[in-house]
This record gives sequence, C-alpha cells and structure tokens, in this order.
Amino acid sequence: MIARIWHGWTTLQNADAYEQLLKHEIFINISNKNIKGYKGIELLKRGVNNEMEFITIMYFESLNAIKEFAGENCETAVVPEKARRLLLRYDHTSQHYEILKEK
Repeated sequence: MIARIWHGWTTLQNADAYEQLLKHEIFINISNKNIKGYKGIELLKRGVNNEMEFITIMYFESLNAIKEFAGENCETAVVPEKARRLLLRYDHTSQHYEILKEK
C-alpha cells in the first residue's frame, strides 16, 4: 500500500469554502473515476499563523494506480482550478510513502 501526501494552505477566510469544495466535489470526483487500486482519502487541517494548512493523504495499492490518477509523472500534484483559486499556496509535487504497517 502506498500513501500519497500533499499540502495546501488557504487564508482563514477561505478555509471553510475550500474544505467544502474538497469534501463535496473534488473527493467525490476522484471516487467516481473508479481507479483500480484507489483505496480512499483522508483530510487533515490545522490553523498556523493566520493560515489554514490542509493535508490530503490518498491510499493506493500500487504505483500504477497512482499513475492512473496523476499521470505518468505521478509526483506532480493534481490541483483543480477551482481549488487553486482558494489556495494561497500549495505543494507542486506529492510525496509517496510505502505503508509498512496497516491498521
């Protein structure tokens, strides 16, 4: 199992709108792609210095499943235009980690 981790930051004023966009549109669109080997996504957030930091952790069975989601250059971040408009800044790449022990 592989975890794909990505960070993005919003203003405090945009945080709720961004969270709603993720939960009610972006995450649903990812799920609806029916990517073989996609196992789900988690969302984390915290306030830091007048900003809100968001972290997404996606789970995939294999690198091929990640490539189906993100393309051949699978480290490139996938950030829809609607999300970019709400973000102050974001990682342009995602990090991938092998999960050594599952829950």
